Amino acid sequence: MAKKAKTAVEIIALQCSECKRRNYTTYKNRKNIQGKLEKSKYCPFCRKHLVHKETKAK
Repeated sequence: MAKKAKTAVEIIALQCSECKRRNYTTYKNRKNIQGKLEKSKYCPFCRKHLVHKETKAK
């Protein structure tokens, strides 16, 4: 099996800061965004808008 080549764009998961569930997936360009991504998104489990932080997608 061949290894997957690294590209500038990678798939990440966004994890809720309160309940720690991964609710969203998105793309991130590593050349433009250096640090961890944080967005305010709606969490259907907490039923409110909260900060979602970047984690690795499985």
